[in-house]
Amino acid sequence: MSDGKDMSFLGHIGELRGHLIRSIIAIIIAAFVVGFNINWIMDHIFFGPTRNDFPTFRVVNHFSRMLLGEDSIHLPKDFPVRVQRLYQQFNVMMAVSIFGGIVAAFPYIVWELWRFISPALHPRERKNSIYIINAVWILFMTGILCGYFLILPFAVNFGVIFKISDIIVPLYDLSDYTTLFLQVILGMGVIFLFPILIYFLTTIGILTPVFMKTYRRHAIVLIMVVAAIITPADVLSMLMAAFPLIILYEFSIMMCTFTYKRVQKSNGNLPVVQD
Repeated sequence: MSDGKDMSFLGHIGELRGHLIRSIIAIIIAAFVVGFNINWIMDHIFFGPTRNDFPTFRVVNHFSRMLLGEDSIHLPKDFPVRVQRLYQQFNVMMAVSIFGGIVAAFPYIVWELWRFISPALHPRERKNSIYIINAVWILFMTGILCGYFLILPFAVNFGVIFKISDIIVPLYDLSDYTTLFLQVILGMGVIFLFPILIYFLTTIGILTPVFMKTYRRHAIVLIMVVAAIITPADVLSMLMAAFPLIILYEFSIMMCTFTYKRVQKSNGNLPVVQD
């Protein structure tokens, strides 16, 4: 790879294009793998949160039986899904394949990003950037898993059990469920990158630990709003989304404190952080 410090602007553009092309190829390959296994993925992963044997429901019912003597979650045996448009199933297959391709290729995409920026870094910065790059894909994947196992099942459970009349026969739309699936899981994946944003804002001097601690209550209100946006209207799903986000905010405060002290030390200032 050429040295990024001696490369012209057009050279940087050409280098970036190469990394983008390889990242897109990785997404396409992963999307094809998902597409060729779409039947299994739809049956076991996509519609997994609609069944009583989903791991989250099994754990909840296990503790429910210990405390109450009976299961607290009873989903219907069938989850009737309808399609209303000719190419609706094809569109859902494409959406799921592309989304699955992005998730599967995300660690490689982040690695390509690091390969692009690493030549311009000093050796010490390059060493530290490895931890940041790994944290990006680990946090993103953690958010994906949190959305899939912690939030989506309860959102589905509320949507299924909520009734305004016994006369109404449930028949769920495929596109609506797909939107819910992608909204919750992708939303949590992106939100879990918040500590990385905090790290960079602290590094350039915009954020301080004092600021984050002072506006903690305001942040909790904002977290509740964000949780309401990425989940349906039920309170339980919103709380299940807000709980890990509040923990994430507290983790971000610790990261901000650590980064602030390091920046102050590198600038020759005392790393004093008020509580």
